[in-house]
Amino acid sequence: MKKMLGTILLTTLMSVSLAGCGSGEKGPASPEAAKPSGYPEKPIVIVAPSGAGGGWDMTARSTAKILYDTKLVDQTITVENRPGGGGAVFLAEYMAKDTKNPYKLFVSSPPIIIDNNKKEGNNPYGYRDVTPLAQLTKDFGAFVVRSDSPIQDMQGVIDAVKNDPTKVTIAGGSSPGSMDHLIAILPLYKSGVDPKSVKYVSYEGGGEAMTALLGGNADVIATDASGVGEYMKAGNIRVLAVTSPERLSGELASIPTLKELGLDAEFTIWRGLFGPKEMPKEALAYWDEKLKALSEKPEWHEELKTRGWEAQYLNSEQFVEFLGEQDQLITEMLKALDMAK
Repeated sequence: MKKMLGTILLTTLMSVSLAGCGSGEKGPASPEAAKPSGYPEKPIVIVAPSGAGGGWDMTARSTAKILYDTKLVDQTITVENRPGGGGAVFLAEYMAKDTKNPYKLFVSSPPIIIDNNKKEGNNPYGYRDVTPLAQLTKDFGAFVVRSDSPIQDMQGVIDAVKNDPTKVTIAGGSSPGSMDHLIAILPLYKSGVDPKSVKYVSYEGGGEAMTALLGGNADVIATDASGVGEYMKAGNIRVLAVTSPERLSGELASIPTLKELGLDAEFTIWRGLFGPKEMPKEALAYWDEKLKALSEKPEWHEELKTRGWEAQYLNSEQFVEFLGEQDQLITEMLKALDMAK
């Protein structure tokens, strides 16, 4: 648990691929060089493997925005949304088409580990099949109901599910057995509920899950704590609890942690940037330099504060080590829930 001269186009593109994103590979170069062999020589794409409005989408857009605002990258960066299968559709295509393309990067989080370890699922790929570039942020889970919900607190969720799990629909922005699902069932599991009995419905990202909740298609959602602020301000929702080890700051300062409620159920949602497995050394060196510089910019920290995220930068080497530790923890969790391979 340790360790952008040009115009930025922050548009949501639903195309299957972006023209002009060839491999751009160069010959061998010293990793210490700041911009060896001219990389990058053309526009860069950062993919959010989800619809607009969720944590991946906001991470990709915030990263691109600050790289532009601080002039760290002199190439155009486009953010592309690719929803489907909780990221599995994009990752399968990425593995088929972009394993040598250093001009297409993507944002991911725990599902890149979780989905690869699940007994059932459609994503055979994990972090070892790509190049982790940097961990950028950490976030936590939140349990949310509509403001007019009869469920008043976390215990109310637990009691309702225990009474009749078929009558409580819990939704999230990831596939069954993945991040939001694990967040949703952890406190229930810790309260003696059979996780397999929980009625969980998956949506393509946290934005869609919130829409489902507000539209009456879900009773509770498990989602990113950083994505609930505007809905709280509008009076549309109530946040029942968060999965952080201690209370969060800002708008969520009054929300209890699961730990406070007597439930040993913490969950950290880290987010990072990844590239293709066959990432040229010069491209990896470039991003190591640029992302470290990004992490030190006051503008970046202000962006994180605005989003409700916490800073947690790890370079590529540190990120790989961290992911190895996370892999072990997630595997243990899935085994306990009878969802591991």
